[in-house]
Amino acid sequence: MAPKNKNPYERKDCFINMMGFVAIIGLLCLFHSPHCGTLAESTYACDNLPILQKGATRAGPPHIQLARRDKRPSGEFDDDNITGQYAVWQTTVGKYYGLQAKIGVWAHPNQVHLQESGASIAVNNAKRGSSFSTLQAGFHVLPDLYNNSDVHFFTYWTRDRYGSTGCYNLRCSGFVPADGVVLVLGKAVGPPYDGEDRYITISLHTDPNTGNWLLYRKDLEKSLFLGHFPKELCPELNDGAPRAAFIGFVSYPKNGTTPAMGSGHFPEEGERRATYFKNMTLFDSNAKPHDPIPSIMVPLMSKRDYYRISDIPLGTKDGYMFYYGGPEGCSG
Repeated sequence: MAPKNKNPYERKDCFINMMGFVAIIGLLCLFHSPHCGTLAESTYACDNLPILQKGATRAGPPHIQLARRDKRPSGEFDDDNITGQYAVWQTTVGKYYGLQAKIGVWAHPNQVHLQESGASIAVNNAKRGSSFSTLQAGFHVLPDLYNNSDVHFFTYWTRDRYGSTGCYNLRCSGFVPADGVVLVLGKAVGPPYDGEDRYITISLHTDPNTGNWLLYRKDLEKSLFLGHFPKELCPELNDGAPRAAFIGFVSYPKNGTTPAMGSGHFPEEGERRATYFKNMTLFDSNAKPHDPIPSIMVPLMSKRDYYRISDIPLGTKDGYMFYYGGPEGCSG
């Protein structure tokens, strides 16, 4: 009998100083500690990737808007040498006032300089080009930002695709953290890869009174308010964001090797191997949660030979959910 799910984050966690920084072109953002165990190898080697089985989810529309992360220090690296991949379930264009998910958290001790891997929930204005706006929250591994390979809680925002506005965490004015919260931006937590189910549930939705976007942690006995994005940050998202997304993502140098996405296992490997988004929820204009309607959800995979998502099964004990991910070490 499989052990019950455990949430390890009730223990006292260490704060990690944010050091250094480099821009990453990628898409949207996971937790771990210096004492993490190594990831188990994926069942599949990169040079022998399996063909998707009949009926497996395939890529939907061939485009998802990418947002450039903060610029690297001048002259240090070539931003154009970084590429990003993603595995996403997102809504069709409409009006969305927030989203929530239970996000599986895994260790990434082998990740190196210029690689990023993570998972996030996000809202954006669904437009292409320079007017793209997004608000994001989730967990990622980004050694160039934190000077380690731990998994960190993060937020990100921008009003333009090219990263000339916005930032991670508190590197610029934008996100306003709540006073006295334990789960602070940039914090690292350490789940070992030991077969246990590690997760944190976060939600991002509008305040019906102020229009601000509120961020909560929801896996504790009481909801924990983490802070907010002022509505003035991204006016294009006021009165409902045109699109909401549940995202697994990586970025890495072109012609380099890929980092693991999620746990490093493909979605078809299932529970306790592949990582996930569970209890997917959308919010209405009154901040009331409801299940996503499957007909408005679209799957997207930018490099499905390397990184994949599962279908969204109906009526599971975990609500609407999906598995995602893929192994490290593939040729980019």
